Amino acid sequence: MERGEGANMFFFCLFCFVYLSLSLISLQALHQLYYDPNIENKNLAQKWLMQAQVSPQAWQFCWALLSPDKVPEIQYFGASALHTKISRYWSDIPTDQYESLKTQLFSQIACFSSGSKMVLTRLCVALASLALNTMPEAWPGAVAEMVRVFQEEGGGVDGRARCLALLELLTVLPEEFQTSRLPQYRKGQVRGALGREWGSVCPLLQQLLRRTDSPGAVKARVLRCLSSWVLLDVPLSESEGLVHDCFGALPDPELFDTAVEAIVNAISQPDSQRYVNTLLKLVPQVLALQEQLREAVQNGDMETCHGICRIAVTLGENHSRTLLEQVDHWQSFLALVNMIMFCTGIPGHYPVNETTSSLTLTFWYTLQDEIMSFESDKQAVYLQVYRPVYFQLVDVLLHKAQFPSDQEYASWSSDEKEQFRIYRVDISDTLMYVYEMLGAELLSNLYDKLGRLLTNAEQPTSWQHTEALLYGFQSIAETIDVNYSDVIPGLIGLIPRININNIQLADTVMFTIGALAEWLADHPVMLSSVLPLVLQALGNPDLSVSSVSTLKKICRECKYDLPPYATNIVAVSQEVLIKQIHKTSQCMWLMQALGFLLSALPVEDILRNLHSLITPYIQQLEKLADETPNPSNKLAIIHILGLLSNLFTTLDISKQDDESAEGSAPPVKTAPPQPGPNPVVVVLQQVFALIQTVLSKWLNDSQVVEAVCAIFEKSVKTLLHDFAPMVSQLSEMLGQMYSTIPQASALDLTRQMVHIFASETDHFPPIKALFELVTSVTLSIFQQGPRDHPDIVDSFMQLQAQALKRKPDLFLSESLDVKAVFHCGVLSLKFPEAPTVKSTCLFFTELLPHCSDVPPLARVVQEDGKLLVQAVLEGIGGGASRSLMDQFAEVLFSLNKNCFSLLAVWLKEALQPPGFPSSRITVDQKDNFSQQILRERVNKRRVKDIVKEFTLLCRGLHGTEYAAEY
Repeated sequence: MERGEGANMFFFCLFCFVYLSLSLISLQALHQLYYDPNIENKNLAQKWLMQAQVSPQAWQFCWALLSPDKVPEIQYFGASALHTKISRYWSDIPTDQYESLKTQLFSQIACFSSGSKMVLTRLCVALASLALNTMPEAWPGAVAEMVRVFQEEGGGVDGRARCLALLELLTVLPEEFQTSRLPQYRKGQVRGALGREWGSVCPLLQQLLRRTDSPGAVKARVLRCLSSWVLLDVPLSESEGLVHDCFGALPDPELFDTAVEAIVNAISQPDSQRYVNTLLKLVPQVLALQEQLREAVQNGDMETCHGICRIAVTLGENHSRTLLEQVDHWQSFLALVNMIMFCTGIPGHYPVNETTSSLTLTFWYTLQDEIMSFESDKQAVYLQVYRPVYFQLVDVLLHKAQFPSDQEYASWSSDEKEQFRIYRVDISDTLMYVYEMLGAELLSNLYDKLGRLLTNAEQPTSWQHTEALLYGFQSIAETIDVNYSDVIPGLIGLIPRININNIQLADTVMFTIGALAEWLADHPVMLSSVLPLVLQALGNPDLSVSSVSTLKKICRECKYDLPPYATNIVAVSQEVLIKQIHKTSQCMWLMQALGFLLSALPVEDILRNLHSLITPYIQQLEKLADETPNPSNKLAIIHILGLLSNLFTTLDISKQDDESAEGSAPPVKTAPPQPGPNPVVVVLQQVFALIQTVLSKWLNDSQVVEAVCAIFEKSVKTLLHDFAPMVSQLSEMLGQMYSTIPQASALDLTRQMVHIFASETDHFPPIKALFELVTSVTLSIFQQGPRDHPDIVDSFMQLQAQALKRKPDLFLSESLDVKAVFHCGVLSLKFPEAPTVKSTCLFFTELLPHCSDVPPLARVVQEDGKLLVQAVLEGIGGGASRSLMDQFAEVLFSLNKNCFSLLAVWLKEALQPPGFPSSRITVDQKDNFSQQILRERVNKRRVKDIVKEFTLLCRGLHGTEYAAEY
């Protein structure tokens, strides 16, 4: 044997050895994956198989795994490996092997046409992927060839199996196209080629669907295939015959679902509205389904109801305008609308006895939008026809919104009750929308019905009917301005006459009153009719959400009319708070309501009510402060602090004069504010020592510290400059807190103080001292290692940015290590947490403009600006999330605007090292980036685009579909 032949033989043997080894290992791994009970072994096997699937050797061993002697799970893996290689690694296949790969796949599909269904499907998907990668250039007429190959006799495979295999292949082809990773330009080419192939598919599907001897399984596959192809925007005129055949298949229970899907997909394609004549032919076909629909309703066949409703709604929803414009066929479209109305009002309670009515709600939006979009003369004609339809719709929706009997409702599961709640919200939204068409007449209609219901002594009324009518009012009043409606006074008068003997009804009464809070503010005389109902409901835990939210709305909207009721409101609220009737969140709402209420009272009345209201909590807090810290008293402390902070959030006497002056509140005689500190400040000063005591015990607990800071932060935000008397002592307490145990909430409160008081001469010294202290403490955290405290770093950067914005003079202090702050910023840019990086970028964009007027900042930027540029480039180069690129671009833009000559040098030096900021970019690309950035000193949007393009190059994503979708 010659040396060359010996070498070839050696490599051939080596290849065979590797091939056989991989096949055996794959079999072993698959056996482990499917049959090994040990979860760790399964995970290892899965990991290895995923790697094997994408390896070059997969081309060889996948065919061995498809051998007839293997079990279906192993064959399935082989077919999946083939699909993965073809769909993701197409460029690995030499062009001269396309034909042999195609032939092999045809052969395997033929073999499996009578075998495992799941393996057959994967092989069909693999051949579909091959077709998509080769058509139209390398494989023109791909679909026609598929049809021809499978129609030929031979191979020992019976005709029915070949037919089903062909239909499976034709079905997955468009599906594979929809999910393929083809580049955009190729997608357009392939879509066009597939469209031209419809001529080979349509006759085959028609022939199989119309043959009386076609088995049900074949017809079902035909319908699935049609569903798949119409999603490629096959013209409706070209699929008209097949869609007609689908209607013929609807009476067959075995074909019903697939026929519905095919019809819905065909008529919902965006392009189908061009084929008006075809659509007009479809309307009678849909109307002809009404008898089948009625029978299904009588028999309780929800699936059939659902399917027929989907067809009617799809036609109406997608083609309302087209069908409305066919004025010669207005009666047939009105018949379709009435058919959909029947579906909306289908008997039974959603979602227990029926699930169809919810499908129709979007249709009513769409139809109304189309009618209201016509010019006025046409609109008037359509309104004449369809306003009565929409009045009927309101009746139907309110009937569907009715609760079942108490006994039936009690039998529903919690999931069913939740679905019914969401369904009622959808009905509420629809009613609100319908009001735009029907206007004030709708409210009059509802009021008349409610009036007849409540005043008819002869006929007993169900609470469900009353509740539904009120729900209709509430739905409209929540979002529509009903202040000018002449029926609202009558409605307010009717509410006290309602026999409230049910929780659901009581809830709706409360929410209806809440929805009318703005109206009550304009008609305060009516408050006496409804306020007692709300206060009575406060004592019922089952009405917690509705009663408290309604009281809060009334106190917010009507506060200037509530002083006569204030004593009663405060007393009832105190009672329910002491009895702990409500959950924590409702207690907080109640305190906010009381804050609104007290805001409108004279100062002495505010102080008296505040004393009465919070004294029990202060006493409780004093007791808790003396106890040894434990989880139980921690929750109690946080609860009390939360109550105080929510009260102070809305207690704002400064708005009394402003709002009255603007005319936004009716003229109410209240005692003018008296000179002296704000009532909230008075209370805070009284409890300040107690809060300090609580803090001393709980300083290690971030939740308690947050709750303490929240009291002051909400008070500062509400009172603004009225908080001034407390600035000094709060600044001192904050400094002590932060020095002992640094926490982000203390920094956030410091930022709020800087924002409001740093520019005031009288308060600058304590604010300056606090700012310097927390900065110094935070710098020491950076020296120890800040990675464990991203929240502190985030809040610290926000504080520094606020200081630069409000009072850059703070950075002139010799006590402030400006250089260290700058370096902390550079370090923070490299944090993995996006919020922290955003706050840091904001810090630098606030800092750089002050290079001209704050010398310490100018010095540090001149000395260390290159470090900032390097950190920004590192983030752009791939070190930070792509979602942060706009923020990095803003820093570069600010550098360019304020340090242009220095930036030119820094960019050149920073980009000089090979592989920085990414090994994927060339020297030319770096130079181009620098030049583009330096050219843009005005257009920030352009800088952001340049940075985004450069980061894609750095990450190897430029031009990819993934980058485009981001």
